[in-house]
Amino acid sequence: MNTAYFDCFAGISGDMVISALIDSGLDFSFIEKTAESLGIGGYEISAEKTLKNGIACTSFKVLVKKNQPHRRLSDITDIIMRSGLTESVKNNSIAIFNKIAKAEAQIHVKSIEEIHFHEIGAVDSIIDICSAAAAIDEMKIQKIISSPLNTGKGFVKTAHGELPVPAPATAEILKGIPVYSTDTNAELTTPTGAAIIAHYAALYTPMPEMKINSIGYGAGSRDLDIPNLLRIYIGETSAKQGILSDEVIEIETSIDDMNPEFYSYLFNVLLDAGALDVALIPVFMKKNRPGHILKVITPPAESDSIISRIFTETSTSGVRVTRTSRKILTRKTLPVETPYGVINVKVHVMNGKAVTISPEYEECRIIAMENDIPLKNVYNSALQEANKII
Repeated sequence: MNTAYFDCFAGISGDMVISALIDSGLDFSFIEKTAESLGIGGYEISAEKTLKNGIACTSFKVLVKKNQPHRRLSDITDIIMRSGLTESVKNNSIAIFNKIAKAEAQIHVKSIEEIHFHEIGAVDSIIDICSAAAAIDEMKIQKIISSPLNTGKGFVKTAHGELPVPAPATAEILKGIPVYSTDTNAELTTPTGAAIIAHYAALYTPMPEMKINSIGYGAGSRDLDIPNLLRIYIGETSAKQGILSDEVIEIETSIDDMNPEFYSYLFNVLLDAGALDVALIPVFMKKNRPGHILKVITPPAESDSIISRIFTETSTSGVRVTRTSRKILTRKTLPVETPYGVINVKVHVMNGKAVTISPEYEECRIIAMENDIPLKNVYNSALQEANKII
């Protein structure tokens, strides 16, 4: 299976994705044609070889030559739908912008259509996102796996003033994704980069076993104490029958003296902190006291912070920690057009065939609440549309 591994040791941004894909062998003329097909003007694009900390890489840039309007999601969607992009690329691009819009709406307590995009609605972001989707399609990349993301630290200047790194919208997009921060005082992961990898990545893990065919280094715009690069390996993974392997930490504790009403809140806290799964098992403990076993699965990089949250949010005084491996079906996200809008559908694949198809519950729930329609109608509509194209 043709796989791309995104090594995000210096974070990820939209232009770094394009830069790395060009550096790995994509013809720059393809990006030029993709940008032209969008039918928007007032920009120039370039790709040139450069060095970052002595490493040869490619730097892709979009130079905006005139002021751009503040765009809403509907404006961006119209640009994409009128473009000459393929249907698949259109759907993926719109799904990425939807992810950013939902994060912005959550942060600013507004509806998605009330959000005015500033940096994200600019020509460079539209070109970055659409070009990334088109490039992945053109290079026939079937699966994307990513390392945990380096977010950087400090503050970043935005249209809303100075904001902490990661910016609030970026942090919202990164929920459920393993991240970390080093001493590099810069915004390393941008909202655009976060949305692209959140949309495409099936797994966040150390580099899997793969036969490497090409490597691309995409330059970030700043010179930092670390190489400001996104490294992408492209090659064939050795996953048997679509089954991947990775390592996780399993955290377990027994609790018999806590208000059970607290567990609902605890689940949300742990999942927001990066837990992959949280389960609660009813048990009888010593002296036949009813209790629960709390079981949490987390990426190794997040285990210490998850353990800290368990200690602060529960009455337990100790946890059991086990490093273990797991087998995972290959997963891809498929954006489908429904009467209620674009909904992402998770598809798990084995032996080249879909074995599980699951519309994103949270997206369906929000649409159902905003439109006052039954949740099952939205969910079934997404399921029906996904089955048509799988």
